[in-house]
Amino acid sequence: MESPIVLFVDDEVRIRSFVRISMQAEGFEFYEASSAEGAWDLHQALPVQLIILDLGLPDHDGIWLLKRIRAESSVPILVLSARDEEQEKVKLLECGANDYLTKPFGIRELVARVRVLLRDLPTKTDDETRQVGALTLVKNDHSVVVDGQSIALSNKEFLLLWALAERPQTVVPHKELLSQIWGASHREDSHYLRIFIRQLRRKLNDDATHPRFIETIPSIGYRLLLP
Repeated sequence: MESPIVLFVDDEVRIRSFVRISMQAEGFEFYEASSAEGAWDLHQALPVQLIILDLGLPDHDGIWLLKRIRAESSVPILVLSARDEEQEKVKLLECGANDYLTKPFGIRELVARVRVLLRDLPTKTDDETRQVGALTLVKNDHSVVVDGQSIALSNKEFLLLWALAERPQTVVPHKELLSQIWGASHREDSHYLRIFIRQLRRKLNDDATHPRFIETIPSIGYRLLLP
């Protein structure tokens, strides 16, 4: 198998060196940038499969780069930040981050989260399709068709919808969805679900008060409705 291509963006030489040694030892093809502009150039030049992004960059705020990449790419982005407030996490997820890790961090946790994000990438050999009412989901390329119209979803949005589509008309608990899609360390991060469910509803043109597709079961979970 080819080594996954990871781009690490951080202006601290010591941290870049520490992460580089560890990631290369784990078998990743590792590239690094110390600025937002440098990271953007590498993102344009390389088939990057995952980006680890620190927010404190010298030329632009990391959110500037996050939004710029997300405007044209669904590549998984793991954000690093010294701030651990829920409001900060919500903001980053709404801007397009796939996951969030607070500094200081352990390399084992970083590698584990990277592997989870890479695991979620679509594969060419898996062409499984699910049909739930007006929804058609194709796992091969993470595509969704609604009423004959193709809808663009991020990897996490697709995986969340797929998890619900595996058991239509069944309430799937919050913690189960969080563990399945983000990993066991996120079982209590209910704000992840709120954000991604809201984004799914917007893209599916679904009304939370009179849902056609996704029903909220307060304090318990979500259910994908059958027509």
